Amino acid sequence: MAEIDENLRQAVEAWIEDDPDSETREELTGLLARGEVEEIRDRFRGSLQFGTAGLRGLLGAGPNRMNRAVVLRTTAGLCAWIKQQVPDYRSRGVCIGYDGRRLSRELAAEAAAVVGAAGIKARVFDDVVPTPLLAYAVLDRRAAAGIMITASHNPPAYNGYKVYWENGAQIIPPHDQGIAGSIRGVHSVTAIPRIDRAEAAARGLLEVLGEDIVSRYLDGVAGLGVHPETPRDVRIAYTALHGVGEKLARRALSEGGFDDVHSVASQAEPDGAFPTVSFPNPEEKGAMDRVLALAAEVDADLVIANDPDADRLAISVRESAGRYVSLNGNEIGCLLAHYLLDQREGEGRLVICSVVSSPMLGSIAEAHGARFTQALTGFKWIANDAMRLEREQGLHFVFGYEEALGYTVGTLVRDKDGISGAAVMADMAAWCKSRGRTLLDERDEMWRRYGLYLSRQISVVLPGAEGADRIDAIMEGVREKPPTRLGPLEVVATSDLLSGTRKPRDGAPTELDFPPSNVMILDLEGANRVMLRPSGTEPKIKFYFDVVSALEGQPYPEAKVRVRARMEALADAFTARVEGP
Repeated sequence: MAEIDENLRQAVEAWIEDDPDSETREELTGLLARGEVEEIRDRFRGSLQFGTAGLRGLLGAGPNRMNRAVVLRTTAGLCAWIKQQVPDYRSRGVCIGYDGRRLSRELAAEAAAVVGAAGIKARVFDDVVPTPLLAYAVLDRRAAAGIMITASHNPPAYNGYKVYWENGAQIIPPHDQGIAGSIRGVHSVTAIPRIDRAEAAARGLLEVLGEDIVSRYLDGVAGLGVHPETPRDVRIAYTALHGVGEKLARRALSEGGFDDVHSVASQAEPDGAFPTVSFPNPEEKGAMDRVLALAAEVDADLVIANDPDADRLAISVRESAGRYVSLNGNEIGCLLAHYLLDQREGEGRLVICSVVSSPMLGSIAEAHGARFTQALTGFKWIANDAMRLEREQGLHFVFGYEEALGYTVGTLVRDKDGISGAAVMADMAAWCKSRGRTLLDERDEMWRRYGLYLSRQISVVLPGAEGADRIDAIMEGVREKPPTRLGPLEVVATSDLLSGTRKPRDGAPTELDFPPSNVMILDLEGANRVMLRPSGTEPKIKFYFDVVSALEGQPYPEAKVRVRARMEALADAFTARVEGP
């Protein structure tokens, strides 16, 4: 049996003593008895931290896992911070929602018990809800904050805890840091006050959120359509991927006039085991197989998929030959921005994308006289930057997106929203069809107008402590000795968002206007670029490649082959460098 460090043993025993959940106590006790030292080290090598989308981790015992003790401690810290920051917190309350994952309902109930015991009204959904509906509820109810129990698109073994501030967006500094500090001040989980549901209701500390919230949200979604007068003769195949999007997405489409919608029955009901997909992320290979098969069966024009908490949106489109083409996140985001800016006029319009998303959005904005800016990865940055620019410069936020299938239209929800995104994409598909075109035709028109932009992402999964060390080594290797050339292209500048500096090949370094973040950007000649960053929600490192070119007089198919070859050469050169001999 492997020996465990005495300090680590004491930490484990202290956690067991203070854990209110008998199942996770037994789990840790068993790990100790079996001498599973590496597993214990991984569970105690730190605590879950607020990343790009809140806390997220494997379900299990210990501070580096998602469990009742972590949720109780986090909620106690959140309530303490709310009391310091929001004067009228008692009446405004905290909205609480949860998805269909394992333990989501139970963890949401624990959060509500702590909120109520803190003298703050818990405004709770009594059934599973999409994440964007919870984000909407925070604004609708003028709540002091919101809690959503979800792990979004992660594998079945994960769960998570998202926090929304009173502005309806996920927390950024100083609130994430303030909450983290308050969490550190919670010394005993078993000593955290909790209140049962009956007592909370009797004391006016409980409100059940219901149909009125849903109706107002759907009314808002209906108002986002650009051409509601267009005939709705678009046949749609839809999947919720065993998540919570089915009812709300179908209602949003129906209220938008789209009644010819066919759902994948085997994936329509929430099921945290995700039995028909190995990874419930529509970006992953095989995740869309069933909805694409259904689309072929019913001859659908448009294929729509939400991830399990319905804040992400995937789209596939039927070609004239009957084959379905899946659009990537940048293509969907740029199509939506192009449609919204092209079809609606206005002054002071603002569009935002994450720094790792396609620079094509900047070209689209420039062509329409709109303001364009970039934000750090994580929709919390897009939403908060939008509100800051609206407030400081009087701009009107039109659209924001990140390449990982996250989009928001307007100000209805201050987070990514796969439900309203689906409704607007359907509206666009109907408008295209009324003109004898498809979304693919519109994509090609974009490339002709704004430049032929192609993007690729490579994700390398590196789990556990060893994987985390490898990710750190890759980032530091590029940071300390960036390449001067990648394949046929020279590196003309290197940007390090952690230090906040951009170093051109020729010239003095300049400061970057981003909060510190572990992201490296290599600008290449010809406005091409490579980026790398660790994922904020999964044990992986991500590499991003963007290339752009004018058609240069070539027929469109030939130009696309030329630009794609450049992108593949760039990706091969970069991955060979970071992987080493």
